Amino acid sequence: MTTLSRPPAHRVICALFGKPSLSAVTGTVFALAASLAASPPAMAQSLVELYQSARAFDASYQSSRLQFDANVFRAEQTRAGLLPSAGLGAGLSRSSFDNTNPSVGRSFSTQNATLSASQPLYRPANVANYQQSQRQVEQSRAQLDAAEQDLIVRTSQAYFDVLAAQDTLTFVQAQKAAVSEQLAFAKRNFEVGTSTITDSREAQARFDLVTAQELAAENDLLIRKIALDQLVGIANSSPKGLAAPIALPAVVPADVNSWVLQSELIHPSIRQARSGVDIAELDVIKAEAGHKPTVDAVASYNLSRNPSGTAQSAFSTRANTSSVGVSLNLPLFAGFATQNRIRETLSLRDKASSDLEAARRTVAQSTRTSYFGVQSGQAQVRALEAAERSSQSALDANRLGYQVGVRINIDVLNAQSQLFQTKRDLAQARYSVLLGNLRLRQSSGSLTPDDLLPINALLMR
Repeated sequence: MTTLSRPPAHRVICALFGKPSLSAVTGTVFALAASLAASPPAMAQSLVELYQSARAFDASYQSSRLQFDANVFRAEQTRAGLLPSAGLGAGLSRSSFDNTNPSVGRSFSTQNATLSASQPLYRPANVANYQQSQRQVEQSRAQLDAAEQDLIVRTSQAYFDVLAAQDTLTFVQAQKAAVSEQLAFAKRNFEVGTSTITDSREAQARFDLVTAQELAAENDLLIRKIALDQLVGIANSSPKGLAAPIALPAVVPADVNSWVLQSELIHPSIRQARSGVDIAELDVIKAEAGHKPTVDAVASYNLSRNPSGTAQSAFSTRANTSSVGVSLNLPLFAGFATQNRIRETLSLRDKASSDLEAARRTVAQSTRTSYFGVQSGQAQVRALEAAERSSQSALDANRLGYQVGVRINIDVLNAQSQLFQTKRDLAQARYSVLLGNLRLRQSSGSLTPDDLLPINALLMR
């Protein structure tokens, strides 16, 4: 896999500004980091575009969709128990007849054809079976909706994982450039006798640490890109980054109980469990039908020919027979199988009701957890934005203090590290809030592909 490479940040700075001062370097580093994080690579894809690719490529989703299609066709098979059936049968036989007293021998053939038809008039088990198949289709539809929602979240997670890894690498490279310039500055000061060897060694240690972090960030980005490519089926996919300034969407409605009530109606897990209760109820009806009669309307038409006669006559014969009637079948005793089947289905119905209640509780808890997670994430973003401003002010103060001799080199390095860490945490917190909004809708069962459009609008054009 080939990845887009960027020149080291300190080379870019030196190429543009020559040997800049420490204050100019620090300001340029952060400006460069912001521009690198905000500039999309060529042929970048949006979240909606990558989701559409994943929808056509992901094997797990395709399996769920094909299973739904199969269940629809299976349900149509049960309709046959309510519709008429017809059959055609034909036969040809050859017979030999020998009689010793008087001595008579003859061979003859028999041809016959029968057309028969029947129409169920009263079969409660067939009616329940057909109704049950419709509930199974509803259950399968809920499973497909759950698979689609899962695909939306998995694609968004992989998308934001790549963006977060790119931001981490960008900030680490910018930090490396800043530490490199700080190291050069400390060495120059030591050479002229204005600082001790300790400043140079501290800067060298921090530079080596940042170099290791850069290697880890490059590897993490490569892994994240491989995961995204495998999900969407596109080689070297390049997700678009968030545009600046970023205004995160608010949670609407801003009431956790509204989300919980919504989940009661539309969540796929609850819909599956509710269909399961209906299916269990119909199983009881089917079991009770074992005590009930069945009534069918039947009709048949038979044609029989003996072109060379029969055993009793040498003359050709032909007979046409037709019949129309009603067939009644009443079960009397089946060795207590029907009674025990009814008891079994009643227990399974109660189990299905318990499963429905468990699904409701699980969904309600998950929805509340997701809602408060988004609220907490938004508060964390606001706190990190304030921390970013404070860290920038602290870095400026430490840099000025170092220049006038009231701060040492390690103070500046720590302030730089804190600012880069805050910027990285802020970027990841924003991605977590966007993903949390999608997870909240998944928890409530309302997540659709259209929910990706507001996030898509926050991406760079």
